[in-house]
Amino acid sequence: MLACYLTWHLRRAWAPLTFTDEQPPAPDNPVTPARRSPAAQAKASGQYDPAGQPYRSFRGLLKHLATLTRNQVRFAGTRDTVPMLAEPTSTQREAFRLLGIPIPLTLK
Repeated sequence: MLACYLTWHLRRAWAPLTFTDEQPPAPDNPVTPARRSPAAQAKASGQYDPAGQPYRSFRGLLKHLATLTRNQVRFAGTRDTVPMLAEPTSTQREAFRLLGIPIPLTLK
């Protein structure tokens, strides 16, 4: 149940980055097939947002976020290691901004 709840919130928060219809039209009859809004049609046909970044599916966005890696760096002549985050892409930065949290350097 928690996973479904988390997925629902992530899909809503990341709707601007994905093909998700942000404002689906309310059906007149609940039995009629769902229709896309004109904005969702434009997203699907254009494939890119106004900034030139590609729209992704929800799973595609998760795969892209998985490329953000954290490495342990050890400098020559020392035994100490320093955690270092790979340079995030603009899509990765935007995904965390939409969630309202900074990109974590460590997991707690």
